Amino acid sequence: MSKSPLVNMIKGVAVGMAAGAVVGYAGKSAADENPKIRKKISRAKRTMNDVADTAKYMFK
Repeated sequence: MSKSPLVNMIKGVAVGMAAGAVVGYAGKSAADENPKIRKKISRAKRTMNDVADTAKYMFK
């Protein structure tokens, strides 16, 4: 018996959220231990903010 697509989508979202939480926790632990990683994370965040701002500007 097949399940509805909605159930599969909900399961996929739940698995994605759990995976994101695990990766986030591991990244935070690594950043707390290593200042170089913390610097790289800050640079990546700034870059992603710039990309998001550029995309917002393009869609105006």
